[in-house]
Amino acid sequence: MGKLIRLMPLLAMLVLVSPARSQDLPDFDIWLNEVRTEALAEGISAGVLDVALRDVQPVRRIVERDRSQAEFKLTYQIYADRLLTPTNIRVGNQRLREEAAVLGEIEKKYGVQPRFILAIWGMETRYGAVKPTMPVIPALATLAYDRRRSSYFRRELFQALWMLEKGHIDHASMLGSWAGAMGQPQFMPSSYMAYARDFDGDGRRDIWNTRADVFASIANYLKSHGWHSDQTWGRRVLLPADAESVRSAMPKRTKKSGCRAIDAMSGPLRLSEWQALGVRRMDGRDLPTRDLPASLVEPDGPGGPAFLVYRNYHSILRYNCAHLYGLTVSALADQIAAK
Repeated sequence: MGKLIRLMPLLAMLVLVSPARSQDLPDFDIWLNEVRTEALAEGISAGVLDVALRDVQPVRRIVERDRSQAEFKLTYQIYADRLLTPTNIRVGNQRLREEAAVLGEIEKKYGVQPRFILAIWGMETRYGAVKPTMPVIPALATLAYDRRRSSYFRRELFQALWMLEKGHIDHASMLGSWAGAMGQPQFMPSSYMAYARDFDGDGRRDIWNTRADVFASIANYLKSHGWHSDQTWGRRVLLPADAESVRSAMPKRTKKSGCRAIDAMSGPLRLSEWQALGVRRMDGRDLPTRDLPASLVEPDGPGGPAFLVYRNYHSILRYNCAHLYGLTVSALADQIAAK
């Protein structure tokens, strides 16, 4: 374990310690200097790097958070109960009415139903009410230096530096989550660069303060990951008493998707095939007659809740690759629209 060191002004809200390192990791200052050298070679200016990397030190608390994310620790019901609250549903429904005009325009352009945009917004920052306070560069540097996902976070660190270089945001305002996600939709830097949109036409892709840009950016992300405007996400279902016969009939996935949650689902069957296996809606009625391909998801394993999910659910998992997240976003979207 690293030794406790003094709080630094830049990160006064957190206790900083050097993360535990194995012998194959260089000293952090040496590693950070290598990052600076590579960034200069890629074209990021010395002035930007002087400001962004000054006094950066690893943050132990971030590594601990990375090891204990709720999406991978809780049951579906516990996770959903924390987020599908009357307040979250009520506020989501209010925003659906208040922002109907701009959401309608965004739906026409991107083909994403407003309830899903609002559900992701609500899940990520409680409709913009949660204001992240963690400086993004130290957060990303910590996770890039840590061995568990170093390649991914190193790429994100460089994307964040490019955001500063291109003037998308200033260093002092670049605040986010413990993992470096930014703005009201909680975009990682690479997602901002690829998917953030300037919907109000003011010349800035402002996912921090401009709702139209927030909504359009979420919609563009989903559309870019295969969203179908004429479908929903899926539904919770009842399995027959002999549920093992259903599981034994499920096709296996043969191709890796890059998302463990997608890879853990069954292969797709048509709704008519699930119907023939005895799967029904929660009230016992037949499944829908539109014969969409659907996969079975059992987030807590056999014996827990079961869901049939369509192609749009895959798009939600591309936003956050965890079934508890995807299923809760989907349920929130349905409840926002139902109020």
